[in-house]
Amino acid sequence: MPNHARTEIVDAPPAAVFAILDDVTRAPEWLGRCTRLDNLSGGPTAVGTRLKYHYKDAGRTGVMDGEVVAREQDRKLTNHFTDKMMDVTVDFDVEPGPDAGQTRLTHTITIDTKGFGKVFTPLISRQLPGQTEGAMTELKRLAESGS
Repeated sequence: MPNHARTEIVDAPPAAVFAILDDVTRAPEWLGRCTRLDNLSGGPTAVGTRLKYHYKDAGRTGVMDGEVVAREQDRKLTNHFTDKMMDVTVDFDVEPGPDAGQTRLTHTITIDTKGFGKVFTPLISRQLPGQTEGAMTELKRLAESGS
């Protein structure tokens, strides 16, 4: 089961970092494969909010059904996505950083391949660190720029 975690110190307060993560419309700004993330439940995100993740990867497009499975304002956000080939858990832990106005952000992705998707496990294992680190670089840039 591919899994990768990355922690960054972000020069922005936890509330600002969490606001970017919590706004599903902003996901394509920091998540390279994401073309759109929809909140199907409407309203603010909460545990149980249904999501639809639209992606493009190597010329292939797809969608995954998802749900917010954990959410603590300005502290934690965990989404779970599924399709016929994999279950993906995307987790963010947000906590105050070492200095005032900073955030320690930890991003963990766990992918459980299933069925035909198991064929792709070695490839996913190789690509996951780069994808996770790319997302963190963009999140950090957005938060620190105040955009």
